[in-house]
Amino acid sequence: MSRRVPVIGVEERRARVGRRQLLAPAGRAARVEQVADAVVGLHASDPATVYLSACARLAAPSAAEVDRALYEDVTLVRLLSMRRTLFAVTEGFAPYVSSSTARAIAARERATLLKHLRDHAEGWDEARLAGAERAALAALALRGEATTKELADDVPELRETMLMSAGKPYEARQSVGSRLLRLLAADGHVRRGRPRGSWLSNVHPWAPVPQWPDVPVREAKAEVVRRWLASYGPATVDDVKWWTGWTLGDTRRALADVGAEDVELAGGAAALVLPGDTGPVAEPEPWAALLPALDPTVMGWRGRDWYLRLEDVPALFDRAGNAGPTVWWCGRVVGGWAQRPDGEVVWRLFEDVGAQAGAAVAAEAARLSGWLGEVRVTPRFRTPLERELVAAR
Repeated sequence: MSRRVPVIGVEERRARVGRRQLLAPAGRAARVEQVADAVVGLHASDPATVYLSACARLAAPSAAEVDRALYEDVTLVRLLSMRRTLFAVTEGFAPYVSSSTARAIAARERATLLKHLRDHAEGWDEARLAGAERAALAALALRGEATTKELADDVPELRETMLMSAGKPYEARQSVGSRLLRLLAADGHVRRGRPRGSWLSNVHPWAPVPQWPDVPVREAKAEVVRRWLASYGPATVDDVKWWTGWTLGDTRRALADVGAEDVELAGGAAALVLPGDTGPVAEPEPWAALLPALDPTVMGWRGRDWYLRLEDVPALFDRAGNAGPTVWWCGRVVGGWAQRPDGEVVWRLFEDVGAQAGAAVAAEAARLSGWLGEVRVTPRFRTPLERELVAAR
């Protein structure tokens, strides 16, 4: 007789999001490292996202708390990793992310850079690229911290340029240094330092990174999946494959290595959880959240129909699939928000969610405005609703 597979319904999944991703007020964290581990990694493609995502889950939100982890204690590390996306992960988790994903991306980035150099610059080969990397790291070690431009003063190769997208309307020349430093960061040799300007700035120096312990690739992949299922499970194989950016074979192997258990979702779809994680979690108190563009929760699964209505996607996502700012109520997206140039945080709800929800959303908007102060945030990837809310009067 076959064993009955546990069923995990939509309400249970939404309760897990509120508790495990620290969105219910009672579960908010004291430190940003707790937040990063709770969501596995904070999206960092847009500098603002790290701060906004973290502060939405902190009991006492402040940019200074995120600065501490990124630039003072250096307990958060940015890595080009899952889905070739920049994530900020905790220092203890970084070796697993590096071994499982980032190093392979760095190898592909190095091969791509070498091809561009051979095709669009003079006198470059593998040996010269390796020499430029060594020289850049040596110069950075002497300076302690430096921008790409400052390092180019020490290493002439970094000042050279190559033509990108030749013949296209958007063709441009790109410096070797900008690509090479990004490559060294993906390989775990350098990290971004405190921005020159506000925490929204993309102008930043680089600093050396002590080498992390070497973790076998298979072990590292299993640890990434174990942490991800703990925060995002139940999930389908397709969800895990999409989030990690791995091959189907690597995804299935990692799921097997952690002993993932079969469950069934509402509607009958097959999914997986960590061993023993089939029982219900206590439903959190009603909660609202204003999450930023590219927040880890809204970008957490490939299959989103249990927390996001299909008809709302065109308003909340750009054409490349990047999520804009979202309003949440008890585990589902119910609207979007934006910050106007005068600092006002405004939002639109897609449906009548009741007076309690409306009051909770307003309280979250006030909380967000309170810690932002004079800072003005415009998402790097703008979406139709965000633009509309900014322009409306």
